[in-house]
Amino acid sequence: MTAKIILVIALILSIIIPFGAFLLGEKKKGNLKATLLCNAFFFFGTLVLADILLFSGKVSAAETAEAVASSVDGWRYIAAALSTGLSCIGGGIAVASAASAALGAMSEDSSIMGKALIFVALAEGIALYGLIVSFTILG
Repeated sequence: MTAKIILVIALILSIIIPFGAFLLGEKKKGNLKATLLCNAFFFFGTLVLADILLFSGKVSAAETAEAVASSVDGWRYIAAALSTGLSCIGGGIAVASAASAALGAMSEDSSIMGKALIFVALAEGIALYGLIVSFTILG
């Protein structure tokens, strides 16, 4: 029970500390990069802490098969979450640049709206590919 409380506190602090430092500091691009690096450091540190606290322990020979199965299921869920999350982040970055370019091009020539929407839809497909991969991992 105390391990879960420690993990919840570590996860909350991994969000509050970097963005609190960003909001209190100067809002410039270099500070944002440092904030994101700090947030990634705290997030992966929380994952390592969770790995140490939750996956370490003594297991008897009768419980070995169940422990291995639950450990494998945990890694499957982490892999599915990472594939979905990272593909959605990549899709968001791609849609942001494709949609702004499409709007700029359509403001000059409105006849290319169909072509512009195709490029935006292709960028959105990246997120769907990650979701399909996560279903494949879980299935």
